[in-house]
Amino acid sequence: MIKSIDFGQLYREHLARSGRVFKTPAQWDSKAAQGRGKALDSSYRTAFVSRMQCSIEDTVLDIGCGPGTIGLALAGQVKQVYGLDYSQGMLDAMLENAAELQLDNVQPILASWDDDWSEVPVCDIAVVSRASIVADMDDALDKLNRHARKKVYMTQLVGGRFVSREVEALLGREDRSFPDHIYIMNMLYQRNIYPTLDYIESPSRLADSNSLEELLDKVRWSFGELSGDDEAKISDWYQQDPQYAQQGGEPMRWAFMSWTPPKH
Repeated sequence: MIKSIDFGQLYREHLARSGRVFKTPAQWDSKAAQGRGKALDSSYRTAFVSRMQCSIEDTVLDIGCGPGTIGLALAGQVKQVYGLDYSQGMLDAMLENAAELQLDNVQPILASWDDDWSEVPVCDIAVVSRASIVADMDDALDKLNRHARKKVYMTQLVGGRFVSREVEALLGREDRSFPDHIYIMNMLYQRNIYPTLDYIESPSRLADSNSLEELLDKVRWSFGELSGDDEAKISDWYQQDPQYAQQGGEPMRWAFMSWTPPKH
């Protein structure tokens, strides 16, 4: 029976096979200023928020909040937003964005998925937007269900890739996909939780490259250092169809899951 399968262990084994190396807070700090403004205006953000339900009395815990992509979109509609991130640079960017938007109900929390959340407030709504590739999904789901009274909204990569399969194949890389949303759906089912499921498409992380050099920089961010042969392959791909290459190839797809946590 499906409820006897240890999807938490399968998730951890898949994650180990992927070779996932989690970026340090300092690495995210260095990206914070660059991404501060554009994070607040995207089709992904609009699609995510449009699928949510909230009221002026609600409190929101935005986990992996970054510069406030989702949390600040909600701040004008809710009582309080707590932005949780392990990058101080990202929290600073969120507060700068909040100040520019004249929002005074946004509070930062410096913490990671792996930390003790005993001091993290329990809120009406928990949000996890593009921040759910974690070391231990079982523990993450337990934290979410303990810290949300009304609803949890989460997105997870479909297929477990931030870039298109064609770029991965072009570079001759082995399959390093991360565990995707199917694990989460099954783990919730085993908890007698029945989430709704929808999908959001967004440009790949290689998108918005205005030149070959910008594209190469983004490929390095995703794949690590490139050999001369790798750079030549990307250059050839770019020259064949610059417009398509500047879009980053095929889009990413995000599974949008929402559920009501068990009563505390």
